[in-house]
Formats: sequence, C-alpha cells, structure tokens
Amino acid sequence: MIPPGVHDREGGLNPDAQLQIETLLGAVAKAPRSLLMLDYDGTLAPFREDPEQAFPYPGVSSVLQAIIRSARTRVVIISGRDVHDVIPLLDIKPHPEIWGLHGLQRLHPDGSVEVFPLEKRTLEALAVAEKWLRHEHLHHTAEIKVGSIAVHWRGLDQDEAKSVRRRVLLGWTPIANSRLGLLEFDGGVEIRAPEADKGDAVRTVISEMDSDTPAAYLGDDNTDEHAFEAMAGRGLSVLIRPRFRETAAQLWLRPPHDVLDLLARWLDACQSSNETTIAVNA
Repeated sequence: MIPPGVHDREGGLNPDAQLQIETLLGAVAKAPRSLLMLDYDGTLAPFREDPEQAFPYPGVSSVLQAIIRSARTRVVIISGRDVHDVIPLLDIKPHPEIWGLHGLQRLHPDGSVEVFPLEKRTLEALAVAEKWLRHEHLHHTAEIKVGSIAVHWRGLDQDEAKSVRRRVLLGWTPIANSRLGLLEFDGGVEIRAPEADKGDAVRTVISEMDSDTPAAYLGDDNTDEHAFEAMAGRGLSVLIRPRFRETAAQLWLRPPHDVLDLLARWLDACQSSNETTIAVNA
C-alpha cells in the first residue's frame, strides 16, 4: 500500500516516488553509513513571524536524535540561518553538524566553527544594500547576517507586503546585478554573497563520504534548489511544501506528517541495520 504523502504535482499518489523511497531506505538498512541532509525553516519547522519561535514540528527533534544515536547516519542541517540560531531551536544534544548562512558557516559536532571569507567587494555591496534600506526606512524589515541581508514581509497585510516586495526588488536589483545574488523565499527576499550556496555545502559533505553512501536532501524553498541540483546522480532530493512548485527535486512531500513519516522510516532502517550487524557479529 502506498502511504499518504507521496505525491505527484497534482497531489495524487505516485507509485514511482514511493519506489524511490523504498529503494533508498533499503540501501540505508544495508549500508554501514548513510547521509541525511536537511534544511531547517519550512522543512523541519513551520515558518513563524518571529523566527525565534520557529521550533521544529512535534516529534522531529526526537526522531532526529534517535537517528543520530543509531550511529548509522550522518545528519547534517543546511540552513540560511546562523548556525548558533539553529542549535537552541533544534534542541538536539549533542548537536549535529550544521551549515549556516547558505554554506558560509560550518559548525562541526565537536563545536568548532569554520567561517568562509568574503571578498572586499562583496562586503562593500552588502553595505550599499543596507544603506539603501535605511534610506527607504525599511531597515526594520531586515535581518542582517554575515554575507546576506533578508527582508521579511511575513505577517504584513497583502497590500503592504506587495509594496515592500516591489520597493526592495526595485532598489536591490541594480546592487545585486553588480555583485550579489538576489533570491526570493517564502515571505521575503534575500540579497547575499555569491561565495557559497547550499549546493556547495552538499557537494562538500558528499565528497567526505564513500561514493556508494545512501544519501538524501530535504528542503522547501528556492534557496534549496542549488542543493537539489547538487544531489543529481548522487542521492534522493525531496521538496517539502504544502503545495507543489517547479523544482529540481525528484520527489514532493507535504509537511509535517510526510516528513515525520519519512524520518521514522529512516530510523527503522537504521535500527534494522543495527540488528543485522549484531546478528552477523554474534
């Protein structure tokens, strides 16, 4: 029986997609090590007007904790947030490896942090983008991060949100064209450094694993498209959204129940692998 939540673009059940999931989980159960990479906001947690209140969907942290403790899967969070903002929200101890700021930051499980350098002209262009926001009295809508600035209109009424979007795109487009990337996401737009993206993080992590390691990446937003593309030929890419959109991902699942179901089945595969190993070594 095909479980609910494996969909084609019309929202119907997709046997081919289910077969892909079964094949991946079968490989996870047999492999000594697997790789699970996940976006945070919109994938593991709902979007909130206050980002500090974007806690994971109920059950997500506990199942990820169990997957990590199985010692069969390398779990990696790849987010647009600063890595230090993800740790208290995720509440997994010890925390998994986390990549932040779209790949500009890397927090290792041992607590060490790598921050990849930005070119001077990138920093100068970001300063211009921030100055423009202040001039237009839009600085209160902005989230200033290392290597990027995000303007949020989630929570605004429809007309005000459209006005903010139009003004920011109009003002930032010439700045972005000179140096930076400009990318819309659910409820906002971000101008950011070109030095790294989520695809770079995915490629780096994959390069550190054996070539036959079963791998998957789950993400929801336009910022995850680079990661989906990096997964081509290397693992399963899954779009997590209530409604389908055009994407490079291979599958589409709906949050939160489909995500929890997949994570629970991944944990079962890890535990099955552990039981097999114990039986062989007995």
